[in-house]
Amino acid sequence: MSGSVYGTMFKIATWGESHGAGIGVVIDGCPAGLLLDEQVVQDFLNRRKPGQTMYSSPRKEDDKVSILSGVFEGRTTGTPISLVVFNENQRSGDYTQIASCYRPGHADYTFDQKYGFRDYRGGGRSSARETIGRVAAGAVASAILRELGIKVHAYTKSIGPITIDSQNADIANTSLSPLSMPDLEASKKAEEYLFDQMKDHNSVGGVIECIVTGMPAGIGEPVFDKLDASLAKAIMSIGAIKGIEIGDGFHAATVTGADNNDPFIYDTDLGLRKTSNHAGGILGGISDGADIILRAAVKPTPSIFRPQNTVNKDNENVEIRIQGRHDPIVVPRAVVVVESMVAITLVDQLFMGMTSQIGRIRDFYSR
Repeated sequence: MSGSVYGTMFKIATWGESHGAGIGVVIDGCPAGLLLDEQVVQDFLNRRKPGQTMYSSPRKEDDKVSILSGVFEGRTTGTPISLVVFNENQRSGDYTQIASCYRPGHADYTFDQKYGFRDYRGGGRSSARETIGRVAAGAVASAILRELGIKVHAYTKSIGPITIDSQNADIANTSLSPLSMPDLEASKKAEEYLFDQMKDHNSVGGVIECIVTGMPAGIGEPVFDKLDASLAKAIMSIGAIKGIEIGDGFHAATVTGADNNDPFIYDTDLGLRKTSNHAGGILGGISDGADIILRAAVKPTPSIFRPQNTVNKDNENVEIRIQGRHDPIVVPRAVVVVESMVAITLVDQLFMGMTSQIGRIRDFYSR
């Protein structure tokens, strides 16, 4: 299987399966001297681990991370960083009944068509548990961004038909909401809606919004590696994501150029800046210094506890009832995954941007 490596200068390679021995990531390209220990990574992983609320899978996993290489006496050494989380609470027997059936909404059929074989225990590499490696790497990338004064914040913007009110939203509330919503009033309404769907053995999707502050202008490659294109690939590589928009996104298609353009002004105190941010902080594939704003659409969890029609490997029409432990909604646990993939992409693009002007190279090596 190819396609498990992401990045150019800050590169990650994830590995492992949902019901295998463990899951991990190898990070190549992290500079030496960065303060890093297991707790930094653990704090990120704790935000995505299962079993923390009634709205997540009851699978009990500590998701305890171990750093196997690349760190010495609390600092990165510049060599590859290897991180691993061992699986402790697999119940592979829950999947025996669907070993020969294709679950609706899952990658079972497409994996069989591609490889002629699949790991039916929880979906193998297509399981949401694969995101552990992404989040562990995201913790490292976020630590690098903090050194540069760049912050990445993601949260749940909407669940089903319930959307936060920006006037009532406070980013500090995200950790107080079981659904990671910064508007606690909207969170309560969304919980009621979700609970009703759970009683009906159904699942729900939603939208995650991510805001990047402190990003300097001039980052991104202007053709195939545009910053927004790279972010789109990173976010769309997350299993449950079905759409992404940056800035005004699809709304931009409904307005005129006069409404969509962001005027520039020069302020003697703040320097050159925009008076609006419809572009979401990216122009021509390059950061413009404004906040980067993106949103990701997350589909409803396909594993629902009701009868569904499907087909088995013998091309027989059958009915299945999916067993096991599944999230009625993946949005809250996916928030940190989106945040991590954004951080990884930004670090990679920042590192590439260091070579875009000869003056920067000359200044570095003439010190």
